[in-house]
Amino acid sequence: MAEGFMARLGSWCFRRRWWVLGVWLVAVAGGVLAAGPLLNAISEGNSVRKKVESIEAYDLIGTADDSSGTVIALVDGVDPAAQDVRAAVAAVADRVRGVEHVRQVEATAVSPDGRALLVVATLEKVDRPTRNTAVDKVETEFDRFDAELPAAADVRVGGSATISRDSSRTLAADRDRAELLSLPLTLVVLVVVFGGLVAAGVPVLAAVVSVASVFPVLYVFTTFTDVDNNALTVASLLGLGLSVDYGLLLVARYREELAAGFAPDVAIGRAWATAGRTILFSALTVAAALAGLLAFSVRQLTALGAAGVSIALVAMLASLTFTAALIGLARRRLKPARRPAADEAARGFFAALAALVQRRAALVAVLTAVLLLAAGLPLLSATVKLPGLQGMPRSIESVRVADELNARFGRSFAPTITLVARTGAADLDAYAARWSADPAVAKVQPAKPVGSGLAAVELNLRGGAQDDAAKDLVHRVRADRPAGVQSWVTGDAAVLVDLVDLIVDDLPLALGITLTAMLVLLFAMTGSVVVPVKAILANVVSLGATLGVMVAVFEHGWLSGLLGTLTVGGLDPFVVVILFAFAFALSMDYEVFLLGRVKEYVDGGDDTNAAVRRGLQHTGRVITSAALLMVIVFGCFAAAQMGSIEQIGLGLATAVFIDATVVRCLLVPATMTLLGRWNWWAPAALRRLHRRIGLKELTLPPAETPAGVPAMSAADG
Repeated sequence: MAEGFMARLGSWCFRRRWWVLGVWLVAVAGGVLAAGPLLNAISEGNSVRKKVESIEAYDLIGTADDSSGTVIALVDGVDPAAQDVRAAVAAVADRVRGVEHVRQVEATAVSPDGRALLVVATLEKVDRPTRNTAVDKVETEFDRFDAELPAAADVRVGGSATISRDSSRTLAADRDRAELLSLPLTLVVLVVVFGGLVAAGVPVLAAVVSVASVFPVLYVFTTFTDVDNNALTVASLLGLGLSVDYGLLLVARYREELAAGFAPDVAIGRAWATAGRTILFSALTVAAALAGLLAFSVRQLTALGAAGVSIALVAMLASLTFTAALIGLARRRLKPARRPAADEAARGFFAALAALVQRRAALVAVLTAVLLLAAGLPLLSATVKLPGLQGMPRSIESVRVADELNARFGRSFAPTITLVARTGAADLDAYAARWSADPAVAKVQPAKPVGSGLAAVELNLRGGAQDDAAKDLVHRVRADRPAGVQSWVTGDAAVLVDLVDLIVDDLPLALGITLTAMLVLLFAMTGSVVVPVKAILANVVSLGATLGVMVAVFEHGWLSGLLGTLTVGGLDPFVVVILFAFAFALSMDYEVFLLGRVKEYVDGGDDTNAAVRRGLQHTGRVITSAALLMVIVFGCFAAAQMGSIEQIGLGLATAVFIDATVVRCLLVPATMTLLGRWNWWAPAALRRLHRRIGLKELTLPPAETPAGVPAMSAADG
């Protein structure tokens, strides 16, 4: 019988299964109840703890603007001067004015070709759920308007309020579709891995429970910080991925112990004492890696870190307790795994792969490092940009309308560079005239009052809204402001400049928190200072390769047709930070999986080379299966319509694939072979510290298979 806290926890949940299942059922019910309020509380903008000029300017304009946005009907294929068209426009305008929370309705513009007109409904300033309801009602009236026009006419609905509503709904639909698609695919793979439906169902149920149970935690976060759609996306995909991986590891180890001849109540303790301890370390490592996000001043990143830490801990708790209870419930239906032959560590596929790598360790280490560095080369020419409408699919009607407003009516959805100042419009016009000759400026728009004592002027750019010329113009305007008055420069390029500066300023502290936590946890696990440093360096190289692939796909459009991805001309800075944190965390997850077994064999008396072969053989199938499941989950998110979810899903799928194949199967065995006994080196003072407070690997009593116990095949499970 295994001893220790983890063994006792697994055994207690195994015996008290109905109590444990009841507690988690209550947690899931709480998650279902919290889902609606959480979606309504999701933030749509950027919020920062520090003062940022561009966002302050938007806040000033927003405070002066008493509107929640517009709903625009683009009426195409008509003669705007025709009597029947004018009558229909007047009728729909009257009906839309009667919709609650509509402030005004007007027919504002006719296209230069004389074949289209706009009907614009401006909404009162209301909360988001109320705004979305008003948009739905106005859209219904515009659809009815379409039926009243001649057959050749076409009414398409857009506007800022419509785009915001459609963006939120598309993001939610992407998440729901990814979850519904990934769970059955995951179940199919697990059935193949375990050879049985019952064993396969345990990790899937644990994943559902984990994701549902984290919703109340996220809702609590919305009461004191901004939580955006990225946090929900990450909570869903990370919860599914980690829970399935943890469940896979636990069930696989439990079936191994059954195959060794132990009774179920003994096997559960032994499995939890080893695999459960590995999961504890893994979850703490993932949480520690994500804790660095808490150091950023951008509240959405802070909330993302809190969400990531929460889902890692919830996934750990669900795996260690709910999984044990499910195993207790299905104990008679969970069969032992195939009993390995005594020499399998020497002749299995992963052992043979490790042996091959060890014979050419230096060559393999160099070649894999060169391969990863080559994959990261596109990162050298990377562009960072906020995707805006480029990150939304053209299958959304309101996005197509935004494109037409710009192309046919000269109405841009978002101004490029805007200067806001505490002065009058006439004075601001006099100041802005100097920029009309600037090579980056196409046109200076007339200044307009935007609030009490405030005026704003827009500078239309010749190039892109966020290219180098636009960013240079932001710096020039900020260096040559209106004299004697307070002013702010905003717009897409200004927001990008300010947010990147914020991220760069906060990055050293965030990296310090993450790397320190990694070093401490891996030292506590292994007693070595070499293994943690090696793991971090390998993960940095792997992450560089992942970001290189992202640049190739999303900036340069490589394989975009095959993958169905949006080419947005750059990487979202928020996505880069998310990928760094979460890919780093997941890489450490697999590092812990492998190191846990290797250290177990080293502590049992094996030399490092033999321990690496045995460790890779015993974890290789589990890590490969876990990585395949992660890739399936993340790949389902990569198939989303919205660019932000595409980038996160594909980035994490790529990171997991590279880590589980190139890094874990080639680079790690090669470097551990080259280092030999130096893998476990630490200064004398730290060795003494580890002997006193380190979390040592538990060495289990050897299995004594009772006579007459037959070997079970994997198909029996």
